[in-house]
Amino acid sequence: MSPEKKKSSLISHGIAAQNRKARFDYKIAETIEAGLALVGPEVKSLRAGRATLSEAWAGERDGEMWLFNAYIPEWQAGSFVSRFEPRRPRKLLLHRKQVETLTGAITREGATLVPLDIHFSDRGRAKVLLGVAEGKKQHDKRAAIAARDWQRDKARLMRNKGRE
Repeated sequence: MSPEKKKSSLISHGIAAQNRKARFDYKIAETIEAGLALVGPEVKSLRAGRATLSEAWAGERDGEMWLFNAYIPEWQAGSFVSRFEPRRPRKLLLHRKQVETLTGAITREGATLVPLDIHFSDRGRAKVLLGVAEGKKQHDKRAAIAARDWQRDKARLMRNKGRE
């Protein structure tokens, strides 16, 4: 056996799942980090990087904040087979003042709470980054696409100019 240690493919810290389309579909006014109440097999599945946030959203229920429709699949590896609902609502761990602020933003301003990513902190805790967002109009999305295309073309021109 080699003395080298086999590197684990599990995520110990950093981003476990990301909602890349959220920044395209919404204008993010402010972000807030919240803890996430999970059961053991859900954490294992997150560390394997198997979660999806594309259809997830956060909201208020009974005075608490919850993450709805986030897909964290069942953990199949090992002898322990988990039995939990993959799309169950998961409680967000926030201070009461933060919950009141977010609830006010949702009700008064008509904003939406969009999960931007799930990551592990330096201490190994699962956190979700929430964005207080407003939906973009179609013309705003077109402008973003045009700006992105121009940046790509500009970078290509600058690369090719150096070769001549």
